[in-house]
Parts: sequence; C-alpha cells; structure tokens
Amino acid sequence: MNLSVWEWIWYAFAAVAGIQFFYYLFFFSRVALYKRKAAPAETPLLPVSIVICAKDEEHNLSRYLPVILQQRYHDAQHQPAYEVIVVNDNSLDDTPHYLKSIQPGYAHFRQIELKQEAKGIPGKKYPLTVGLKGAQHETVLLTDADCRPAGVHWLQHMSEGFRPGKEIVLGYSPYNRKPGLLNKVIRFETYFSALQYLSYALAGIPYMGVGRNLAYKKELFFRHKGFLSHQHLPSGDDDLFINAAARGRNTAVVIHREAFTYSEPQTSWGAWFRQKTRHMSTGRHYKFKHKLLLGLFTFTQFWFYPLLVLALFYRPFFLITLYILAGRLLVQGLVYAGSLRKLGEKDLFLYCWLFDVLLFLYYIVFAPAVYFKPKMRWK
Repeated sequence: MNLSVWEWIWYAFAAVAGIQFFYYLFFFSRVALYKRKAAPAETPLLPVSIVICAKDEEHNLSRYLPVILQQRYHDAQHQPAYEVIVVNDNSLDDTPHYLKSIQPGYAHFRQIELKQEAKGIPGKKYPLTVGLKGAQHETVLLTDADCRPAGVHWLQHMSEGFRPGKEIVLGYSPYNRKPGLLNKVIRFETYFSALQYLSYALAGIPYMGVGRNLAYKKELFFRHKGFLSHQHLPSGDDDLFINAAARGRNTAVVIHREAFTYSEPQTSWGAWFRQKTRHMSTGRHYKFKHKLLLGLFTFTQFWFYPLLVLALFYRPFFLITLYILAGRLLVQGLVYAGSLRKLGEKDLFLYCWLFDVLLFLYYIVFAPAVYFKPKMRWK
C-alpha cells in the first residue's frame, strides 16, 4: 500500500491519539472514579511510627510538628497509639533546642540526633534509615519537616489503607495555593504526577510514591535491604524504594482531603527548575516496564499537538481529525474534572488544557534531567 506523506502523518496522529485515549480511559479515570472504602467495623487500631527527617528545619518544625503530635489516634485507654520520631541530621540552626523544648509535653515524641555525616550516602537516606531502625512500631508513616497535615485525622485515614496483605500506602501531597502563574504551574505538575502514580497503583502497577506522604512496613524496608541499591544517589528515598518494593497486591492508595499533607511551593522559577531536575534524575533507575509505561505516554503526549497541526492540513480526513480532537478534549475534561475534585485542585480546571499544551515544552526542558547526574543536595 503506497501512502502519501500526509497520509502517514495522519495515521501517526490517529495512533498517538488512540494511545492517549487508552491512558485516560484505562488508567487516569481510576482517580476520577475513586471511591474510598470504609474501614471495617471494630478494626483494631494499628500502632504507627511517624518518622520525619530534619536538617536546619527549626522554623518549619515549630509551625507543623504540633499538628502531627496532636493527631486524634488513641487507644481504648485514650493514650496515643502512635509515636513521632524526628531525626535531626546535623542541624546548624536551633532545631536541637526546639526539639528538646517540646519533648516534655509529649510522651509519644522523641528525637534522634545525628552528629556525624554518612560518607558516600548523600541526601536523607542515612537519617531515614536510622529513624526506621529506631521506630518502635512495624508500620511507619513518612512526611517531611516542611509538610502540614490537612488536619488531626491524617494519621487515621492513612493507617486505614493497611488492609490485609497491604504493605505500602500511597498518599497525596499537594502544594499550598498562592497567587501567580508559577504556583499554578507547580500545582498542576504535582497534580499531574500524582494522577499518574496513583492511577497506575490503582490499576495494579505501582511505580513510585512521594516521601511527603507515604507509609510502609518496616519489615518490607529491611527485606529489600533499604536503600542499598541506590544509596549513592541524592534522591530516590521515596520513589526508587517504592519502585523496587511495590507490587499490585501489596500497595494501597488513600485519597481523602483529610489524608493530604501540604507543602510550601518554590517561589522562583530557578528554584523550581532545580527541584524538578533533582527529582526527575531518578527516573532512569526505574524498572524497564515502568519506564516503558511512562515513556509511551510521554512520547504520545509530546507528539499529539504537533501531529494534530499537521493532520489538519490533510483535507480528506479534516472532519475526522476534529472529531478526534473533540473526543480527546471531552475525555480529558471528564477525567480532569473528577480527579481535580478528588485531589482538591478544582481551581486548576480552567487552566488544564493550557497546561496540557505546555507539557510539550515541559518535556523539552526537563528531559535532560533524566540523563544527567544531579548535585549532591539534602533536599
């Protein structure tokens, strides 16, 4: 069959659009249609250790740690059924003094103070490992010092994800809403990343989580030898570990407004670029099947709009091209509307199609991050 160049272009567009339809309908719709399962009656309270690593975080700890220490998660004797551990990683500010000052008021709080750097283990992997080793309970819930739980029921909702057979619970951690374009870009990118990793997990293909809101079993961590396989990398204490340890059967997702943790977003484009470059540098270490799954979506997302523009010039299929575009916009709109509502980002709906187009530029800007070694930084 001899096809003209324009016919090849149109069929390439149709193929790319078809793959996009598949991702939105089979994967991303799962977040939009997510329904929280109520915890069974008379479920015994699961003892939990909340572990936070902190380096020069006195300001953030003083703002957010009290909310974590005041979670409504008590046993029959009205005693906290959880502990909070802060691993102070060689802080040079007043973090040690602040932690000592609040310790008498909370029997379920303690700190672990590190006074020596771990050579050859950049980032927070060493302090996090120390914190996990020191945790009294088998179930651990992780967050960062600059994260604020949505409320006093955060721990309750996250712990409910540990149904029989579940060893990992993935949560969502959005950024606070601020005025300006940068804030909307950061929040949409965070939402879109979560749309992917939560959807794939709901489809039985978990591949990552974020350490700002993540829980798993201690036994799972040590069974997989912790961060040993990637301890030389500054990032990956969350996504690379989950990529290695998560399975469809042992991973649960919790999506609930009170189960979120909120963080302050970057306030400059340069700072956000450096943060994203560092985070994306771990992607090349994912399992091949996950890189293939993510790469196929990225490839088709990248080429959809350039091929759309070219396909519109092929007059015999002009109306069909418009129908395909309208269908994709409709499917996207339904998925975006449902998932943005579930993830508490409804105000981004009016901008989602603009950002969808701009993802073309996003991939161009950040693609090199997958191949270049990031700088050795703690955060």
